Amino acid sequence: MADENKPAEGAEATAAPAEAAPATDAAAKQDRPNERQGRGGNRGGRGGRDGGRGRGRGRGRDQDQGEELIEKLVHINRVSKTVKGGKRFGFAALVVVGDGKGRAGFGKGKAREVPEAITKATAAAKKKMVRVPLREGRTLHHDGKGHFGAGKVTVRSAPPGTGIIAGGPMRAVFESLGVSDVVTKSNGTSNPYNMIRATFAALGDQSSPKAVSQRRGKKVADLLGRGGASEAEAQADAAAVTE
Repeated sequence: MADENKPAEGAEATAAPAEAAPATDAAAKQDRPNERQGRGGNRGGRGGRDGGRGRGRGRGRDQDQGEELIEKLVHINRVSKTVKGGKRFGFAALVVVGDGKGRAGFGKGKAREVPEAITKATAAAKKKMVRVPLREGRTLHHDGKGHFGAGKVTVRSAPPGTGIIAGGPMRAVFESLGVSDVVTKSNGTSNPYNMIRATFAALGDQSSPKAVSQRRGKKVADLLGRGGASEAEAQADAAAVTE
C-alpha cells in the first residue's frame, strides 16, 4: 500500500505545477493587455494633442470666415479667344471688398465661368485690404487726389448728411470702406480698373492728426489749433480723434 501511494503523491506533485502554470499564463495575459492599453493611451494622448492643434487652426479659419465683409461686384468683362473649331469664352471680374470700418481692398479674377471668376477676385481682394483712417467713422480727414494711368480722381471730406456723392466704381469703394459722407470727382478715363486704382491711390495718401502728431512729436490739440480754432475747440476735437 505504501508503494502504491508514493506514485500517486508524485503524480499529484507533478500535476500541481501544471495547474499553476495556466494561472501564471493567465496573469501574464492580463498584464499584457494593461501594457497595451497604456501604450494605446499614450498614443491617444499624442492624438489628443494633435487634435487640439487641429481644432486651433480650425477656430482661426472660422474667425477669418466669420468676419463680416461687404463685397461689391464692380465690373465683369467677357473675352473670347478664337481657336480651331470655334471661339472660347472667358470672364474677368473686378470686386471690391471691405469691412465697413475703414478697411477695403480690390481684386480681379479670370475664369471660364462667372462664379469662379468672382470667387477668385474676392479672394484676391481680401489679401490686399488696406486701412484708411476715417474722421468720426464717417468721412475722410482731408481732401486728396489720386492718379493712375489716364484715371484722375479727387476726393473731399464732407459734413454730416452729405452722403456718398460718387458714381460707378468709386461708390463701391466708399460703401465697402464704411464712408457715409464724401464728395468725389473723376476726370479722364472711365475704365473701372484705372478708376479703382486711382481711388485707392488717393486713399493711400490719407493721414490722421494722431499719426501726424506722433510723427512730428507734437500734441494733437496743437496741430488742430493752427486752423484758426480756439484752444477749447482744439481740445474737444483732439479728444474726439480716435485714429
